[in-house]
Formats: sequence, C-alpha cells, structure tokens
Amino acid sequence: MEEQVMFPAGEIMLEGLFSVPSGATAPGIVLCHPHPLYGGNMHNNVVAALAAALQHAGFATLRFNFRGVGRSGGEHGGGEKERADVQAAVTYLLSRHAAPRVIVAGYSFGAMVGLRAGAADPRVHTLIGVALPLGFGDPSFLATSEKPKLLISGDQDPYSPLPGLQQLFATLPEPKALVTISGADHFFWGQEHEVAKAVVEFVRTE
Repeated sequence: MEEQVMFPAGEIMLEGLFSVPSGATAPGIVLCHPHPLYGGNMHNNVVAALAAALQHAGFATLRFNFRGVGRSGGEHGGGEKERADVQAAVTYLLSRHAAPRVIVAGYSFGAMVGLRAGAADPRVHTLIGVALPLGFGDPSFLATSEKPKLLISGDQDPYSPLPGLQQLFATLPEPKALVTISGADHFFWGQEHEVAKAVVEFVRTE
C-alpha cells in the first residue's frame, strides 16, 4: 500500500508515493520518472511496475514527481534542478525509514538525473539506470563511481542504443551489470515486468 506524501526540496514541495514494509528494516529505493516535458510522471508504466515489484519483494519505495509535475511545485529545471529533487527524495526516505541501504533507480530522463545525483550522494549505495538516454547529458561520471551499477536497455531503443551502451559499460568499474531486454524499444510497453524482474534480481543479490 502506497501513501500519498508531500516533502520539501528547498523552497518547494514535491509529491510522492511512499511504501514501507511493516516490521522490517528494508533497503529503500527512490524511483525517478522519465522526461516531464514529454508526459513523464511517477505513474509511468515502467516506474509503476518497478514500484509494485520492489514492494512485493519487501523493499521500501519512494516514487515522486519532479518539480513542475503533478502537484509538485516549481518548474522544470532542465535536469540540473531535478538532481536536488532526487537528493530531497533520499532525505525524505531516510527520515521515514531507517534503510540500511539506499538505491536510486531511474528510467530515461530519470536515469540520467537520478544516477548523477546518486553517484555524488554518499548516502546512496546502488545505482540503477533503465533506458539511459545517451544523447541527454554526459554519462561519463559513471566511470568514476565504484558503487554497484545496473544498466537495462531494450535492444531496439534508439535513445539508448545498445552499441553505445555497451561501450559505456566497458568503461565502468565493478561491480556492474548490463541487462538487455530482447525486442524492447525505449518505452517497454508490455515488457515492463521484465525490467522489474531484472531490477529485483540485482538488488537482492548485490
């Protein structure tokens, strides 16, 4: 069961859905949605599938709307101000739940923003990027992060093309994993649960 929440990010408030298992100290996962200017929000098909699967697996989850989306205050910040939103989400998660491990997982725009924020945040242990958009921002910051990293992409994704993703992956330090979803494009319609399964398996074993 997810609780509707509002939490601060500087001078604005962000809207989120929070879930924590009862009677357990579980790892916590912050979920970041795709591009706000193209309809992305915390109810996106991939984000919702991740939240459901992770909750079923016993993890605490916080999915939220970036600034300017839904009931979240502020305006779209081009990916820069959204990094502060991710940090605020981590702060809120830890204020509500004593997670022994914090994971940041993002999809598309949320992957680039979430991984950049998570890589720089010492409170974050693990980084997960789904359909990391290689043309949006510079992902080379991952090459200096020794945190566990999982990248997931469809083999038909023009925004996260497999050759470019494999080239990036080769530069990353261990621990790391790359999962390819056969036949999937950038949107994973009908294949959201394959993405969720890969994420659950990774966070359970690392």
